[in-house]
Amino acid sequence: MRFYMTPGSCTTGIHILLEELDLAFEVYPVNLLAGDHQKPEYLALNPKGTIPTLVKNDGTAITEFQAIAVWLARQYPKRGLLPAAIDDEVRVYEIMDYVISTIHMQGFARIFTTANFAQNDQAHQAVIAKGRAIVEAGFAVVEKLLGDLEYVGTTFSIADPALFYVEFWATRTDITLPPNLDAHYRRMIGRPAVARVLAEEGYRNL
Repeated sequence: MRFYMTPGSCTTGIHILLEELDLAFEVYPVNLLAGDHQKPEYLALNPKGTIPTLVKNDGTAITEFQAIAVWLARQYPKRGLLPAAIDDEVRVYEIMDYVISTIHMQGFARIFTTANFAQNDQAHQAVIAKGRAIVEAGFAVVEKLLGDLEYVGTTFSIADPALFYVEFWATRTDITLPPNLDAHYRRMIGRPAVARVLAEEGYRNL
């Protein structure tokens, strides 16, 4: 398989899943700042020009975090990346989708890609402040949903790497994690696959 990713981005979550499954795959870095995601060869794989992209052994590509994560879980069911109980499985989807659609796409997107939300430089600080407010409110919601569970799906699931990458971003942007999320972040850091991924992506001494 071929995995198209950008270190330190949302693709870190899929990278973690691939490592947890101990799969053989080739990594193809996508330099967003250099515009790699808009080059013809990449658009031929992913016309949306987004990350991540996973090209399967048959040459077909899967895009979008949720789609890739669910495919991996269904392709390797014995690894238990989705809970057996339907209510627990739905909980995994609910939290994963909220993390990506709200905390990432509405909150951190304003912090990291501020110019996409305001062309006027004078409005940038207001956009960033709005992004931080969305992130903090989102964390408060997930904090209650997680409670004292060790992992989103009661055991490690496809939602945990999604939650981890926004927790990781919080630590890089001076956003304080609520207690349950901080414990989840530390628990994830302690997983060997996560440690390997962070080292491979250039992050050490966390």
